[in-house]
Formats: sequence, C-alpha cells, structure tokens
Amino acid sequence: MKFPQFERNFWIICFALFFFIVSFNIIIPELNDYLSGLYQKGEYLKGLIIFLFSLSAAISRPFSGKLSDYIGRKKVMLIGAFIATVVCLIYPISSLIGGLSGMIFFLILRFVHGFSAGFLPTGATAMVTDILPAEKRSLGMGIWGTFISVGFGAGQILASWITTSGSINLLFFVAAGMAFITLLIVMTLKETLPKPEPFKFKHLKVKFTDVFDPPVMPAATVMFLSCVSTGILFVLAQEVSTFLDLNKGYFFGFYVLSTVFVRLFGSRISDTIGRRKTLIIGLFFMAGSMICLAFTRDITMFTISAIIFGLSTGLNSPTVFTWTADLSHIDRRGIGAGTVFIALELGIMLGSFSTIFTYDNTFDSISLAAAIGTGCSFLAIIYLFWHLKYRESKT
Repeated sequence: MKFPQFERNFWIICFALFFFIVSFNIIIPELNDYLSGLYQKGEYLKGLIIFLFSLSAAISRPFSGKLSDYIGRKKVMLIGAFIATVVCLIYPISSLIGGLSGMIFFLILRFVHGFSAGFLPTGATAMVTDILPAEKRSLGMGIWGTFISVGFGAGQILASWITTSGSINLLFFVAAGMAFITLLIVMTLKETLPKPEPFKFKHLKVKFTDVFDPPVMPAATVMFLSCVSTGILFVLAQEVSTFLDLNKGYFFGFYVLSTVFVRLFGSRISDTIGRRKTLIIGLFFMAGSMICLAFTRDITMFTISAIIFGLSTGLNSPTVFTWTADLSHIDRRGIGAGTVFIALELGIMLGSFSTIFTYDNTFDSISLAAAIGTGCSFLAIIYLFWHLKYRESKT
C-alpha cells in the first residue's frame, strides 16, 4: 500500500477528519461527570449528552447533503469545522452559570455542537466518493476509516489525562484547537464538485428523497441497526471504566488497536466476498462484543468486548460506506452520504436514549442496556440474509 495510489485531496481529507474526530471525541469521556457536577439530578440524564448531539446532526444531514451537491463539498465541511470551534470555546460558560440553568445551557450547546457533525463528515464523504475510483474504493475507504478510528481512540484516551493534568475547561479549549486545525486543513482542499453554485435559499428546501435517498436505503438500514450499539457504548464505556478504576478511554484504546488492524489488513475483504457477506461477519462480532459487555465484571471481559467491537467496526464502517458509494447516483452522492449519516445518528440516538431507561448508574443494570444492542445487531444480520436471498445488489 503506497501513498501515490491516491491523490493529494484524499490525504488532506483523511487528516482533516482525524483532527475533527479528535475534537469532539476528546470531551466525551468527561461529559458524564461534568453533567453530574453541574446539577445533581443531571446524573440521570447522561443519555441526553449523546442523544442531543446526534439529534441535531441527524436534522442537519438532509440540508448538508443537498448543499454539498449544490454549493460544494468544501463549503459544507468548512461550516462544520467552524461550528465545532465556536461551540467548544463556549462550553466553559456552563460551569460559570452552574446549577439547573448551567445544565440546560450545556445541553443546548450539545445540541448545537451536533450540527458540526451533520455538516463536515457529510461533505467529506461525498468528496472522498468523488475522488476514489471504483477499483480502489474499498481500499480507500479502509484507509480513510483508519484515520477516523485513530482520531476516535486518541480523543478518548487523552481526555482523562488532560483533565487530570489541567482541568475540564482546558479539555474544551484543546477540543476547540483541534477543530480550528481542521478548519485550516479544509481550506487547502480543492473542490471536487464540477460546477458549484452560489448559495440560494431554495437549496434549503428538502423533499423526502433529499432526506432518504431510496437507492442507498439497504446500507442505511444496516447502519442504523449497527449504530444502536455504538450509542449504548458512548454512554456505558466510561461508566464501566470508572467501576473498574480504569482510564475512561480504556475501552476505546483497545477498540482502536483492533479496528486499525482490520482496516489496514482486511480492507479488501468486501471486494472479495461482497459487501453484504462482509457486513454479516462484522455484525456477528458486534453482537459478541455486546454480549461480553453484558457479562463484564472484570477487566478481562471488558477488554475482550473492546477488541471484538473494534473488529466489528473495522469491517462494518468502511463496508457500509463503500456499499453506499456503489449504490449512490453520481449526481446525488452528497444526498446518499447524508442518508447513511442520518441512519448513523438515529441509531446512536436510539442507543444512547435507551440507557435512560435501562441504566440506573449501577453495574448490574449494564446487562439490560447491552441487550438492546445485541438484539439490534441480530436484526441487522437477519435483514442482510433476507436481502441476499430476495434482493439484487451491485455487490
């Protein structure tokens, strides 16, 4: 695998996504404690931290997807990076306000922050799809996904260290700095949309087909069901780490090691056996990870769960996006990417929101919370077996 296989724009996008993913992931492990510290009853609303972020991201996807097909991929990415920078700088005001008002202000910021994730990855995915030739699409998506996974893990691992060495406010400022670096990197990109148009308010008018692009719905369905587990883990991983007296980024540290291994050395699997069969394998790993989490009572089972989850996402994530690229019409790649990202956000929303009802801040309640993710993984497997038998696909 040599760098010259891909053009300059591809590598710029990879590094931009790395810093962006670090930016919003570096604060996640500390937000549960931060919310509890703002307001005593906030500890029962931990699921809202991820839910509100994902809600606004999902709301913005139809607009960002359509805008990227009209005004350009680069401009959509710049909007996302700018929002992330500003919101991260404002987070510390929540602690100055304090109490119930501070908690409400913080949750509003979480909602606004989600718009950044609704814009930047959508534009980036459309641009990557433009750049990658069909014969290199699976490999390219695997490399791109590796940068995202490393950023994800780096943010999660660094969070506790920065907070302990400095403060939670320092963590917010570091996140803002990472988002600003993303903004600078995106500025160097060359637009790939052939004929970008000036912004017009009519571009904000969306129809049903701008929200859910019919050809990519099979990939979106799998994305939705698989991301329920991700939403659950966003809430529970740092909670279990606290129970076991571990770094709050412990789970995602092992997750990154295994998912990077799969993406670097198994990125062509879906080209060989097909997208759907690859996803079935990945989803079995995901179900196994959630089962291990349900039975976690010590560091060994927790580590196994993290490693298996990494294997799962290392197969699932690039395969879903490659399948999306296969299914998308050339003139609707932004909308197609937006559809799959909406499914991602809805899955994370369902998973994180479910913990409000299944997780009561005790170790024993983790089993019930994890069972939701296990069930959704098996539903996705059943759907793919049905799709293989009764539906034709490009792969």
